[in-house]
Amino acid sequence: MSETQSTVEHLNEEEVRLQKLETYRQAGVEPFAYSFTPTHKLAQLTTDYAHLESGDHAEETVCVAGRIVAKRGHGKATFGNIIDQDGAGQYYANLSTLEETDFNLLLSLDVGDIIGITGHMFVSKRGELTLFMESFTLLTKALLPLPEKYHGLQDKELRYRQRYVDLIANPDVRRLFQTRSQVVHGIREFLHQKEFMEVETPVLQSIYGGASARPFKTFHNELQQDLYLRIALELHLKRLVVGGFERVFEIGRVFRNEGISWKHNPEYTLLELYQAYADYNDIMALTEELVSSLVFKQFGTYEIEYQGVTLNFEAPFDRITMDDAMKQYAGVSMMDDVQVLADKAKSLGLEVPEVLHKGELINLIYDKSVEPQLIQPTFMMDYPWETSPLAKRKRDNDQLVERFELIVNKMELANAFTELNDPIDQNARFEDQVKAKEAGFDETHEMDHDFVNALKYGMPPTGGLGIGIDRLVMLLTDAASIREVICFPHMRDQKGDDS
Repeated sequence: MSETQSTVEHLNEEEVRLQKLETYRQAGVEPFAYSFTPTHKLAQLTTDYAHLESGDHAEETVCVAGRIVAKRGHGKATFGNIIDQDGAGQYYANLSTLEETDFNLLLSLDVGDIIGITGHMFVSKRGELTLFMESFTLLTKALLPLPEKYHGLQDKELRYRQRYVDLIANPDVRRLFQTRSQVVHGIREFLHQKEFMEVETPVLQSIYGGASARPFKTFHNELQQDLYLRIALELHLKRLVVGGFERVFEIGRVFRNEGISWKHNPEYTLLELYQAYADYNDIMALTEELVSSLVFKQFGTYEIEYQGVTLNFEAPFDRITMDDAMKQYAGVSMMDDVQVLADKAKSLGLEVPEVLHKGELINLIYDKSVEPQLIQPTFMMDYPWETSPLAKRKRDNDQLVERFELIVNKMELANAFTELNDPIDQNARFEDQVKAKEAGFDETHEMDHDFVNALKYGMPPTGGLGIGIDRLVMLLTDAASIREVICFPHMRDQKGDDS
C-alpha cells in the first residue's frame, strides 16, 4: 500500500468515526466522559484470579478501564481485548446480560476507544481468564485508528514524532519508560539514604557555565536581558555548598546547542551532586556503589547484556589514568609537546585547529583512539588541567587535575572532580578560558565573577559528580539510541508539515 493510499484510508476512517461520534451524541451517549473509578488494574486481575479454573465464576464485582485493541463478535455474544498502563485483559459480553441498545453500542465501538467495564471474572471454555461484562461506559471515542491493526508501530521516525501512538502500540516501550522512572526513583532513594538534600537551581541563567558546551540563547522582554538555558547544574549547586549545605543533588534538564547522535540529544536529564569534605576518590566510591546497586536492584545480578555485549558492574570497576590510556591506545603521552600531539591527531585523520591548544588536541586523540576501546565499566582518571577549569589540580602533579569519568561500552556515563575551591586559581582558569574563546575555541567556560565571589567566602573541600540519566537508562534497558529513552526526543521539522 502506498503512503498516499494509507493517508486516504486514514482520513476516511476518521470521517466514519466522526459520524459515529455524532450518532452517539444524538442518542444521548457522551463520547468523552468526565471520570471513571476502576477498582483494579488489568495486571492485578490476572494475579488475583489466577486460581480460577475452567467454568469458574468469581462472586466479586470489579471495575476496570482500558483501551480496546481487538474485537470479535459471535452473534449474540462478543469478545474483546483491552489494555491499560500495566497489562492486558479479555472481556466477554452477551445480549442476555446487556440491554439491546447497550449491546449494539458495544458492537459499534472501534479499536482504540477507551471504555470502563463493570463485571466479574470467569474462565472461558478455552481456559482464558476473562471479565464477564455486566455494564460498560464509553469513556473516550478515538477518532483515529491504531497503526497496522495494533501489530505495532515500526517506523522509528514516526515512533519518535508520535510517541503517544508508540506507547499505545508497543508494550515494550511503555515498560522501558516505567523502568526509567524506577531508575530515577532508585537514584533519589540511594542519595536520600546517604543524607543528600534535593534542590532546584535556575534553568535560565545570565551566565552559562559548569561545562564546555554551546548554549541556547533567549531573551527576557521585561528585563531586556539576554539569558541562556543552562548547560550544567554545577555552579549554582556549589554556591549552595558555600552557603552551608554539605550534601546536595539535583536531577534536572540541561540544554546544549550541539549535534544529535545515538548518544546525544540537545535536551537531556542530568544528575549532579556535591559532597563537602570529600575528594574524587570518595566520589569514585560513591559512584561505584550507586551504579552497581542500581544494576543489581533492576536485574538481581551485576552482569547484564547491552547490544550483544556482556557488561559486569560488580565493584570494583577498572581504573586507569588518562596518560596511561593514551600511551596504551594512542602511542602518545599527555606530557608530549603540543606539536607531537598535533602530528598524532593529523595521522589519525582528525581536523587540527590552526591555533594549537594542548587540551583540545588531547581530547581529539582520546575520543578517537581511547574511548572506543573501553567496554567494561572503567574509571578514567587524572585529566589535563587545560580541559578541566573547575577541577582541583592533582596534589602530586600540577599539570593534571583530580577528575575522573566513568566509561561504559565506549560511552561516558559520569564525570567527577575534586572541586576547585581556590578563588584565585579559579579566576585565573576562567581568564584562560576567555583567552581560548578569543583564539577561536567556542566551547569554553564564561567568566563568572559572582561564582568567584562566592568562592571568596569559602567553599569547603568538595567532591562533585555528574551522571547522564538518559545514557544510564540506555544501558539498563538495552536501548541502542538515546532517543529510545527520551519520551519526546528533538526531531527535525518535517518538510511540508503545516501543523
